[in-house]
Amino acid sequence: MATPEAHLSSPPSLPLVEREGPSREWKTFWSNPLAWIGTILLTLIILFSFVGPVFYPASPYTPHLNAALAPPSAAFPLGTDSLGRNNLSRLMIGGQLSLEVGFAAAFVSMVIGVGYGLVSGFVGGVLDAVLMRVVDVLYSIPSLFFLLFIDSVFKPNAVLLVFVIAMVSWFGVARLVRGEVLSLKRRDYVEAAHALGASNGRIMLRHLLPNVMGVVLVSTTLQVANAILTVAGLSFLGLGLPPPTPNWGQMLSDSMNYMFQNAWWLIYPPGFAILFVELCVNFIGVSLHQAFDPRLRR
Repeated sequence: MATPEAHLSSPPSLPLVEREGPSREWKTFWSNPLAWIGTILLTLIILFSFVGPVFYPASPYTPHLNAALAPPSAAFPLGTDSLGRNNLSRLMIGGQLSLEVGFAAAFVSMVIGVGYGLVSGFVGGVLDAVLMRVVDVLYSIPSLFFLLFIDSVFKPNAVLLVFVIAMVSWFGVARLVRGEVLSLKRRDYVEAAHALGASNGRIMLRHLLPNVMGVVLVSTTLQVANAILTVAGLSFLGLGLPPPTPNWGQMLSDSMNYMFQNAWWLIYPPGFAILFVELCVNFIGVSLHQAFDPRLRR
């Protein structure tokens, strides 16, 4: 027969009630036709950019001056630019840079924003107020002004481009995560974890972070689209990577000089590539939003 002392020496563990696993959300995601369309098209674009050069190893840098501004042909399926460089090969290599910088910048902004918002929302009080005022101040600085300043001080390269785009993109993620944490930290399972003596770090990483990943995933997906568009916009304005490194924005910028010469093979391929990537990523982002938002799922 158990004695009262036995009950005191071994207190019953409190059940931690957390939200259900993500299987239902992912089933909802894959039941959306937009998710399939976006995923398939984005996969094709990635294969075109990274696997395409294996099957079509033409150099994107070698000029063919006797074939400058040549229209599409058997030798040059997408024609050549003003220096006679293979436009199809440049489109593939340019896609690699645009996708790498876009995904890397979105990942870095996600890491910074999640960490910042998690600490701000969990600690609260004066620290939360100070951290959010810092975000408000940074939000008020025009991103183009910041990009121009960095471009004038440092020599552009891929790593710097990732860092700069991430530095102007993480504010929204931080605000979203902070808002979710402010709501979640008052839930019963968080209070139970506090009562059982769990450390603040364990509560944030074990109980809060998994429950905000749905919002983070949606936001990061949309950040990828914004980052790729920012890369293209910077290159279009001449603030991206210097030539001869090809990227879609730079190719589109160069083609503007020949838009009245009926050189459509210089304008439409990079323009449609940027458009398709934006559509694919936004289709995926919208599908994730509908899957992970309980109100929309109902």
